[in-house]
This record gives sequence, C-alpha cells and structure tokens, in this order.
Amino acid sequence: MMRRRFLAWLEARPIWLTIAISFGLLLVVWQLLVVWGDLPPFILPGPVAVVAALIDLIADGRLLRHALVTLSEVIPGLALGAGVALPLAYLLTKSPLAERLISPYLIASQAIPIIAVAPLLTIWIQSWYWSRVLVAALVVFFPILINSIAGLRSVPREFYDLMRSLRAGKGQVFRKLELPAALPTVLAGLKVGATLAVIGALVGEFVQPKSQGLGFLLVTARYQFKTDEVFAVLLTLGVMALGLYGLVALAERRLLRWRRFGHSGAK
Repeated sequence: MMRRRFLAWLEARPIWLTIAISFGLLLVVWQLLVVWGDLPPFILPGPVAVVAALIDLIADGRLLRHALVTLSEVIPGLALGAGVALPLAYLLTKSPLAERLISPYLIASQAIPIIAVAPLLTIWIQSWYWSRVLVAALVVFFPILINSIAGLRSVPREFYDLMRSLRAGKGQVFRKLELPAALPTVLAGLKVGATLAVIGALVGEFVQPKSQGLGFLLVTARYQFKTDEVFAVLLTLGVMALGLYGLVALAERRLLRWRRFGHSGAK
C-alpha cells in the first residue's frame, strides 16, 4: 500500500522533480557503495571527488575547451549523417530497383565495427577534424535511415489513392501526406542519432592522435589513473548527449503540435 501511494505521488510530481529525486538516490547508492566496499579512489571515486575534479576542470578551462571541440564535431556529424540518410531513405522507399541494389551493402556495412573503420578514415582523410566528423556521421546514419524508411512506409495505401483522386502532384503528396506521416518516426531516429553522434565523435577522438576533444581528455585521465577526472568527462558527455536529445525533443513538440491538438479534439 505504501509503495503504491509513493508511486502515485511520484507520478503526480513535475518531471524535473522526479529526475532530481532519482539522481539524488543514485548519488546516495553510489556513495554507499564506495564507503561499504572500501574502494580506493583510483578504482571508484565517490561523488564528492568527482564533483571536485569537475570543478577543477572547469576552473582551469580544460573542460570547456575540449567540450567545444567535441561539440563542433558532433553537430556537423549529426547534420551530415541525417543529410545523407533522409534523401536516401526516400529513394529506397520509392525505387524498388535502388533498394535491391543498395540495401544489401547498407545492411552488410553494419556488421563492420566503427572502431575498425575509424583508423582507416584517419589515413584516407588528411584532416583530423573531418575524419572525426565522418566517424560521427557514419554512426548516426543507419538508425536515421531505418527510422525514415519505416516512417515513409507507414503511410496507408488508401491515403495515396485519395491524393491521386484529388489530382495532387508528387510535390503535394510529399508535403501534405508523406512528410507529416513520416515526421514522428524520422524525429525518433534523430533523437537516437543525437546521442549516437556523441559516441561517434568520441570514437574518432580515440583513434585520432590529436590533443583536442573530450576523448583525448578521457584517455589522458585514464592513463594517469585519475578516475575522478574520467567520471567528470563521462558526466560531461552525458550532459552533452542529453542536451542534444532535448533539442530534438523540443523540435518534435513544435513540429508535431498538430498531433496534440488532434488528440485533444478527439477526446
């Protein structure tokens, strides 16, 4: 009974309060694990040590400098991956021949680990920056492509017949039917891609021996057994991914307002 009351109370709270409570519980469990396990700081530092390391990294400017480098790789990587995936998804949906020719190679490419491709990109592309961007783009490309194809194929055939009976052109069919119908699934793919772009940029920084980016900061801290700094960098990466996810979610709310209005009207 008490558990159900607590869960009902929690569901009635604002989302920011629920997140704050869960984060507080995570910190408590983390600190208890460190204390009861009597773990040395180089294996598992406590939350206080991680916050202290985070403050030090912010104070000396290293965290902001490296975070801006990583962010400057993540955003173009996401844009490039989405910019290639979206038109290709439309082509594969509309052309059975293109699907038969291209799809096997796209599917087979997903069996190749990105960590194996990234070193080759650093050899083929002279620019360390664009090699990292391309790694991020490759990571986000496939999830956005698959979601976009699924969204375009979710349009019922009867709607196409209706648009044809109204003598709608291809442009009108795309703007009035296909784009609105596929947009929820496409945006879901972009939300996944926004978080994967951070991972892709980080992989690119791991294999590219350039002393810039959060990946470099992470590797340096690991080699120096500064586990508190490692956690501070991981926390920064999580915040970055969460921020990008939130931006796409905000765009989703703006672009899909008609769905909320439609649901409220149906009620």
